[in-house]
Amino acid sequence: MNLDLTDRCKQLRARLLEFMDERVYPAESVYREQLERAGDPHSHPPVMEELKAEARSRGLWNLFHPHSDWGPGLSNCEYAPLAEIMGRSHIAAEACNCAAPDTGNMEVLTLFGSAEQQERWLRPLLEGEIRSAFAMTEPAVASSDATNIELRIERDGNEYVLNGRKWWISGAVRERCKIMIVMGKTNPEGPPYRQQSMILVPRETPGVTVVRNLPVFGYIDQEGHAELLFEDVRVPATNLIASEGDGFLISQARLGPGRIHHCMRAIGAAERALEMMCRRAGARVTFGQAISQRANVQDWIAESRIEIEMARLLTMKAAWLMDTVGNKHARTEIAAIKVAAPNVALRVVDRAIQVHGGGGVCDDYPLAMMYAHLRTLRLADGPDEIHKRTIARAELRQLASDAANGARSGATRLTGPRV
Repeated sequence: MNLDLTDRCKQLRARLLEFMDERVYPAESVYREQLERAGDPHSHPPVMEELKAEARSRGLWNLFHPHSDWGPGLSNCEYAPLAEIMGRSHIAAEACNCAAPDTGNMEVLTLFGSAEQQERWLRPLLEGEIRSAFAMTEPAVASSDATNIELRIERDGNEYVLNGRKWWISGAVRERCKIMIVMGKTNPEGPPYRQQSMILVPRETPGVTVVRNLPVFGYIDQEGHAELLFEDVRVPATNLIASEGDGFLISQARLGPGRIHHCMRAIGAAERALEMMCRRAGARVTFGQAISQRANVQDWIAESRIEIEMARLLTMKAAWLMDTVGNKHARTEIAAIKVAAPNVALRVVDRAIQVHGGGGVCDDYPLAMMYAHLRTLRLADGPDEIHKRTIARAELRQLASDAANGARSGATRLTGPRV
């Protein structure tokens, strides 16, 4: 397994670090001030357009996109270190047009969209002119099992009609959100994994109602997390992505890369929290001594470094497998990082909060917001328990296979990844 950075990754990394230091970190306070001045927590601060223009001029645009027609065409191993750097700030990913859920939606449209869909929606997303949303989760069912989804998508002549309810739809509250990819059932009586389809629904389509925005631990997220009601929503049949029954397949293609992006950004957040912890510990004095000299604080710092390195290496292994043998064969590692990275980041941020004392739980520092966001990652794109189930079932299958083939238990673990 070769995890050396390629020359182009090194170049992009150097440029991105400069961009973060020179433009992104200084813009965080401006971004917040402009949001507050607008009086709308979901408005679009003008400084973001300045950052986007600067990112494009520096060649830091659409870094996530694996196809060279739309971006630099980086591999997962090349993009992962860049995603980590962007994860250090809550505004960096959007500045580089690498923010979720747009990234996943753009990949879906690239892989499965028609030429008409790509021209109408993919192109403006790639240009950063609009934002999008992905509507999958529902309040009435356990959506971690996608076969439970109840929203109906029914054919009526040259149109499809949607009826149902969704929630935790990130970005759907923002005015810049113009298009949503909605997952629902076109054939409830079909095989479990062929019942679902995905369809494009413009946000302003009649019958789409934003019921409410959902706060996270009391935070009104700038992206917004909407509960949506679909009542006799009609869209052209040409808005269907791929074919009826392809929804589950598309969702699996979408969520694999999305999960690794989330994990690398979480590691970036953990790195920033560790840096803040060290600075605060060195600056605060109790009983005549900097708290950085206290044994328990040194333990927190050491444990944080160890855990971050472990999470990063596991994530890079998953990225390498995705590049070399494909997402399907990296399924166990993707599931593992989706559990490990958010939990590691949460522990590091929690320690940083403790070192900051009362300051850590208020908005004078980004730690409280980071914690709230990272805690949602233990639920987003599948809760921890679902990913642990995936890992456990793979282990049990491997043990059964070893036994059937007469292999010594655990021997396959020494010979490399499962392929």
